[in-house]
Amino acid sequence: MRQVNVGIVGLGNIGGGTLTILAENAEQIELKLGFPLRVRAVCDLLIETKTIPEALGPVLKTGDWRELVAHPEVDIVVELVGGTTVASEIIEAAIARKKSVVTANKELMGLRGAEICERAIAAGANLAMEASVAGGIPIHAVLREGISGDRVVAIYGILNGTSNYILTEMEKHGSTLETVLGEAQRLGYAEANPSADIDGFDARSKLAILSALAFGEKITPSDIFTEGIRRIAPIDFQYAHQLGHTIRLLCAARQTHEGLILSVRPALIPTSTILASVQSSYNAVWVKGQYGEDTFYYGRGAGPRPTGVAVVSDLMRVAREIVSGSPERVSPFAHQRLGEYKPIPVTRQKRAYYLRFRVVDRPGIISTLAGILAAKHISLEAVLQLPCENKHDLPFVITLEPSTEEAVREAVEEMSRLDFLIDPPLALPMEPPL
Repeated sequence: MRQVNVGIVGLGNIGGGTLTILAENAEQIELKLGFPLRVRAVCDLLIETKTIPEALGPVLKTGDWRELVAHPEVDIVVELVGGTTVASEIIEAAIARKKSVVTANKELMGLRGAEICERAIAAGANLAMEASVAGGIPIHAVLREGISGDRVVAIYGILNGTSNYILTEMEKHGSTLETVLGEAQRLGYAEANPSADIDGFDARSKLAILSALAFGEKITPSDIFTEGIRRIAPIDFQYAHQLGHTIRLLCAARQTHEGLILSVRPALIPTSTILASVQSSYNAVWVKGQYGEDTFYYGRGAGPRPTGVAVVSDLMRVAREIVSGSPERVSPFAHQRLGEYKPIPVTRQKRAYYLRFRVVDRPGIISTLAGILAAKHISLEAVLQLPCENKHDLPFVITLEPSTEEAVREAVEEMSRLDFLIDPPLALPMEPPL
């Protein structure tokens, strides 16, 4: 039986991990497929500095991705470059040559995945992207096939390992975000410019992909309400624990009577929920179905080998289709066609809220804040104040009864102008038990 040949563009961490698995696990892969999966070409701008496993045999090495895509023996092009410029050119060139594509590119798939998928289908090529979300967790396969008979009503996820590492280290050790971020950068968990992780943009791209899979709608990442974790402080974990909660960067997609609400933001979640136990750089996805109810998926969200497993698994699936010549394939977005959709504003969401203040202490502060809340028809639930000797930077917390995001934002904006505040109030939603 014929072998299927692979060309890999981008030999960074994920590309290196993929090559290692293809070399070391070649025998098992062939046993499962019934035919060999061979690396025929590799490409990297720094190709001369890359070590290619000898077990792969003769491999074309090039610094020009065009040479790899045009190679007549390459059946599947693996794009592991990242970003939305060169990566887009690589994928489009491969599809134009009717070659199937495997990618781990969450930013490009979140932004243009549906359009690229349509081009691949029209060309008779396959597009596989399991590694674009949650590393080693096969969440695409779950939504696309594993629970496709259900109707998904909500997804909650921890989809960024760097942010989760930072938050859980802050929680364990009482360290500041800046201290833990510096350690994460030294360990290689965080980039020199950490904005994509700590400002929520990486998680936003992943949520856009999962939402398209789950709900069958084209989701534009910029339509997703996004807040990062920069303002979370150790004191917030102390108060969260007092309330029986912890804090995580939560990705949420919920179908309501009015429509789909999407958000990426730090939130208080009850410590009794399984998401609260997700530590360090691990990822997790909780899917609620109308019929099958709750299912939970947990694993490494990143790393050369876990993500490499997802890439190789996609390669195997695509290789089977090439060999069998099957014209019928499941769309990578789980639906034959994605609808055009705009999420409803997160301002319509109704939740209990956590408001943390830092003030210069003086009489009348609570009554002033309570007056602003009352004017917005927001009810206080509790006022919490841990012992603090510094009356010139006094933290305390007010929790609110369930209120609309819109009303809370208006109240916070008005409070931010008060002269006794050191900085604007921090407002976090308190999620009910998931």
